[in-house]
Amino acid sequence: MVVNQKVAGDVVAVFHKLFDARFPIRRMNLVDAYGGDDDASMAADNTSAFNCRAVTGGSAWSEHAFGRAIDINPIENPYMTAGGTVEPPAGRAFADRSLRAPGMIHPGDAVVRAFASFGWVWGGTWGNPRDYQHFSSTGR
Repeated sequence: MVVNQKVAGDVVAVFHKLFDARFPIRRMNLVDAYGGDDDASMAADNTSAFNCRAVTGGSAWSEHAFGRAIDINPIENPYMTAGGTVEPPAGRAFADRSLRAPGMIHPGDAVVRAFASFGWVWGGTWGNPRDYQHFSSTGR
């Protein structure tokens, strides 16, 4: 996983906490393994950080382009809009957030607490869209 040097220590500590909590990470490869294609990385349920790309649906740089954001288990934790868009498409099976399946992230769980302990914000708390896979050091 590639992250910005300024957050690297925090990220190592967060993943130690996730390991201790026995939180399952499905896969963790550089996005390069998917040709830099965020959709392909998400479809592979790949946990990743750095990817030089724009924000979803926009032209401004994503926090991933600065190495200040991490997406965890994108299928179990999809990006969802109020209009019904679910990305990746396989994430529809996990759109019902009342489900409790391995790799899912929920409010107040070990994943949210681990990131929050370093001031990172979870995209699952956003209004619209909700980005259940996304954590960032800036809240964006």
